[in-house]
Amino acid sequence: MLTQYWIFQIILLFSFIVDNVTSDKNIKNVLPSNYVKEMRPSLNKSEPVMVDFSIYVVDINSINVEDMDFRIDMFVRQKWTEPRLRITDSIFEEGDDYVTLPPEFFDNLWQPDPYFFNSKVVQIAALTHKYSSVTLYRNKTVSYTARMHAIVACQMEFKNYPMDIQICPLYIESFSYNIKKVRFRWTQPGVTLNPELKLLQYHIGYPLQLDETNDYMQEKAENFSRLIVYFRFERHIGHHLIQTFAPSGLVVVLSWFSFYLGLDAIPGRVTLLVTCMLTLVTMFTGLKSDIPPVAYVKALDLWMAGCMVFVFAALAEFVIVKVLDVKYQSRKNMITDASRLIPMQMPPPNCSFIDKRANSVWDGSNIRFTQRHSATSVGSNPTSYFLDLSWIDHATGKKKILWEEIDRSSRLVFPALYVLFLVVYWPVLLFKNT
Repeated sequence: MLTQYWIFQIILLFSFIVDNVTSDKNIKNVLPSNYVKEMRPSLNKSEPVMVDFSIYVVDINSINVEDMDFRIDMFVRQKWTEPRLRITDSIFEEGDDYVTLPPEFFDNLWQPDPYFFNSKVVQIAALTHKYSSVTLYRNKTVSYTARMHAIVACQMEFKNYPMDIQICPLYIESFSYNIKKVRFRWTQPGVTLNPELKLLQYHIGYPLQLDETNDYMQEKAENFSRLIVYFRFERHIGHHLIQTFAPSGLVVVLSWFSFYLGLDAIPGRVTLLVTCMLTLVTMFTGLKSDIPPVAYVKALDLWMAGCMVFVFAALAEFVIVKVLDVKYQSRKNMITDASRLIPMQMPPPNCSFIDKRANSVWDGSNIRFTQRHSATSVGSNPTSYFLDLSWIDHATGKKKILWEEIDRSSRLVFPALYVLFLVVYWPVLLFKNT
């Protein structure tokens, strides 16, 4: 029994070796003896070899705004027809119209020479070996597929940041064969995205825009076939709404509370406005670290500048009303002190005493009146002061003070101007993105 077992194992091993040798021999017979891999596989030498491209995007990550590039993991497939091959049915399994060949076979074939024109780094993924395969079809079509990693450069624009849309093209071009010898074209479906692909800060616009063109290479003085796929990265605004726009808007609204605080609460009013200003400055400084420094003004810069202008205007309004209040109190005290110096016996209302010898108000113990004051409020004489600090409202008969009216008007003017700023800012920004 033991002898029969070993005889059976030897027969299986011999059959396996014979099959492999036969298969290798059949595969080698695919290439004719006069095959030259440096020559293009074209029946008509005046026509270019058509190479079909398709890409399956597995992942897009590391969108780096500082280096202005992104990393893409993808499967790249190329197909072309090689009429010089000798195809026999013995190399195909029963019911199949294609056979997968070892990667070493690809080295003996003519190969197109595509490269990523705007890539920084490109490499074929590998674990124990490179992830690539060659498939041969009965109609003499050769298909080469490889899993690739690429870091692609992208010229980004941040004028509308953080509502910017980045259009990043990926160029595929022939390196040494001009357009008369090799032409690239997209095959259906062209470029496909992994349905589970998600980015943290961006949304990928779909469907992708594909283009087939030719490009004149000045250093080679020839036209070369080029394929282009445009990736559209739309930044999510939700993060910035929560982290930037909403907090800064609330800080501006918080600064309006100072208009409801009287001038007797000077420490609280100053602290509130200065704290609001410092909060915006700190917030603005932290946001500048998220994107590289650019030479132009961004949409976020306009927003933060607008918020800081409103808070600064509230602080300036406080300084103005405080100065007006000081002048008002000074004039009020001056009138009060002057009234205390007037004796109890006053001249008749219609009499005026003029000292012809001197222009001074006082002359010894007698009172000399140089003019009659009929003002009804402090600082209401236009010949004496540039601005009325208080007046009597003829409609209500109540006395009104200038700085109080400015505070009261600011409670309406500042919110109205801020709403106008929002109405102008957001529609213009959204219109530019569309």
